[in-house]
Amino acid sequence: MSAASEIAALVRSQFHLRNEISAAYIPLHSGPLAAVCQEMSKRFLRGGRLLAVGSGPYLTDAQHVSVEFVHPVIVGKRALPALDLSATPEKMLDVLAGPDDIVMGFGPPEGDAELHALLDRIGRRGTLVCEWPGRLGDYPLAAATSDPFIHQELTEVMYHTLWETVHVFFEQTGRGDDVGASAFLYPFLGAGDQTPSNTLDDVAASIRQKAADDELLRTAFLNEQSQRLVDAAMAVGERVAAGGALLALGNGGSATDANDLVLDCVDPPGGMRPIPAISLCMEPANVSAIANDVGVELVFLRQLIANGRPGDVVVAISTSGKSKNIVAALGEARKRGLLTLALLGYDGGDVARENLADHVLVVRSDYIPRIQEVQASIYHVLRLALATLAA
Repeated sequence: MSAASEIAALVRSQFHLRNEISAAYIPLHSGPLAAVCQEMSKRFLRGGRLLAVGSGPYLTDAQHVSVEFVHPVIVGKRALPALDLSATPEKMLDVLAGPDDIVMGFGPPEGDAELHALLDRIGRRGTLVCEWPGRLGDYPLAAATSDPFIHQELTEVMYHTLWETVHVFFEQTGRGDDVGASAFLYPFLGAGDQTPSNTLDDVAASIRQKAADDELLRTAFLNEQSQRLVDAAMAVGERVAAGGALLALGNGGSATDANDLVLDCVDPPGGMRPIPAISLCMEPANVSAIANDVGVELVFLRQLIANGRPGDVVVAISTSGKSKNIVAALGEARKRGLLTLALLGYDGGDVARENLADHVLVVRSDYIPRIQEVQASIYHVLRLALATLAA
């Protein structure tokens, strides 16, 4: 079997596996997810905060949760207080966590004993604890799988649904915002009297539907673009074998995905050989200095000029494909002869229309959480493909 055929088989099997595990796991826990989401809404209304912590590569989930709640992608939804405390979790939680707060902890499928002990201690204050894996409040939550990549992807689906549906409970209490253009996500709102039990059932059904939408998107991507992913993996693998590094970049939640990909490269699970990689999003002093002094459009381009080397690969992650700093960085990378790979959503935006990347992979959805969840599957499978090529 040729290397390309081996990678093609890997891509097919990995996407099918993700859908099988998702279809079995998310429906099983949709009811408890709805219930903990309702409790979160009560705590937010009392002035509580969401405090997130993560260990190893799972610190990127804490970053992702924080940005999703503070800067919601649904226009008009309220900003909710959330912080990533992964830098010094014990000290920060000791000082900040109160009885009305929510603490989310993220770890590997087998759990993290140190993180578990910390969250257990903080939970005794009355703080609501969600530990992935571990528990949702009082509900025990086992990992979906021992596969660290799939575990992380399904964790992302679940915390995305908590962010999306917490606003439903604000609506129910009459203290939310108008659903507006996002009404299609919550068809049960405004359809007559909503008792708490009915709302919980409807929210659980909505969570199941969101996971099913992901499964359809993965299948569509596999059917339409699997060869593109194989071609991208072969090209990236060739650069890495010759000594090149990956330079990843993105904005907001996509920045946390860029960070995750880089951590998966430099500190991979399962005995995979490390790959040199840099995240241009993991440099807050550089990002803020460049944005302040010369403009946000240049935050990645300037870093690329400084850190990009001949033979490197730029991996740009964007839901819209229209971000000016992504477009500028890809243009600079092409001038310098770097290989470029873009993971995009919607119709691929400007990056796809103007052919700004050597390899373009598009999750054809118009809803950002679903795009990001399937993009995580894509770059995790890409990482597995690179490990296979290096073996």
